[in-house]
Amino acid sequence: MTTPAGWQRPLYRGMNWLGEMAPGLALVAVLGWLGAVIADWSGTTLMGFKKSPISAIMVTILLGLIVRNAAGLPAMYEKGLRFALRRILRLGIALLGLRLSLAAVGEIGVQALPVVVGCITAALLLVSWLGRALKLAPRLGSLIAVGTSICGASAIVATGPAIGAEDEEISYAVACITLFGVIAMFTYPFLSHWLFAGNPKCAGLFLGTAIHETSQVAGAGMMYQQHYDCKMAMDVATTTKLVRNVCMGVVIPLMAILYHRRRRDPQAGKKFRWHQFIPLFVVAFVVMAAVRSLGDRGDLAFGLIEQPTWKSFLSRADAVSVACLTAAMAAVGLGTSAAQLRILGWKPLLVGLTAAVLVGVVSLALIELIPYAQHLTTGIYHS
Repeated sequence: MTTPAGWQRPLYRGMNWLGEMAPGLALVAVLGWLGAVIADWSGTTLMGFKKSPISAIMVTILLGLIVRNAAGLPAMYEKGLRFALRRILRLGIALLGLRLSLAAVGEIGVQALPVVVGCITAALLLVSWLGRALKLAPRLGSLIAVGTSICGASAIVATGPAIGAEDEEISYAVACITLFGVIAMFTYPFLSHWLFAGNPKCAGLFLGTAIHETSQVAGAGMMYQQHYDCKMAMDVATTTKLVRNVCMGVVIPLMAILYHRRRRDPQAGKKFRWHQFIPLFVVAFVVMAAVRSLGDRGDLAFGLIEQPTWKSFLSRADAVSVACLTAAMAAVGLGTSAAQLRILGWKPLLVGLTAAVLVGVVSLALIELIPYAQHLTTGIYHS
């Protein structure tokens, strides 16, 4: 069919884009709905609780894992799933900024920074050393270290070209990070609640520093919120993870420079631009927090909107954020293939496991050692 010309062209392209995205987006929507139904039915009807203690997000991810690994996933769904995992996830995280004032974001970020820096430093140094001790390919070891310490697959994909990594090495590192990140996503919400005696602030700080991917942190935070009926852990975890993401702007160029200098590579002097490594959804999150701060001032939000109307808007925005994150979590499950993990071999898996455990232990130790970590967001948190 000939592509229409003139004013019809944008409409044609939009319809074509929608046709490509529709299968994947419809699938994540169905899984999200099923996850909520099954979680509610299991908790109320089967277990007899007035309110289900089972997390709908956890059920949604499990459904995605089952579909992907039991039935397989045709290629027609891939574009929609990528859109959900990237664009829709980022929209959901940006909208989470409306839960917090700018002061709360700043306080959480500043107080989380020592824990973030400690975890990043430990992962980069010790994981890189372990990779060399096991004679793992240097580039693969560097990718696993960066992925564990900062931002999972995003950091790996950004670092790969900077150190000249092969596509196979990038895929191996992403698969390794995904495996242990998913395990942490399912277990750490409950482990953190136990470790910190139900303190949601410290639990959120642990989730934000000990889990690899932004999507996995969001999933773990939502599980905690749904299971323990507490938003605070989700907000602290998200803000802490975004602080880690910002560190990409320093760590990735540094890793590239060190890697090339060790090999006397002329690329060591390559210049990097900040926007290559600082995700724009981090900026959007802070902007939304600023909007919340301005809207909460005075009797009228922005001098125009009555506070009850403003609060209603915030409630609806929160519901949209949860819907976006639920769709992204379905995509996480659908995008995790057990078949990809079988090709890794034992060395990358050992390094990945050690890295995951190491970051969790360092995070726990720093939270316990830093006194003011026990008092995050006191007095300025918006429930």
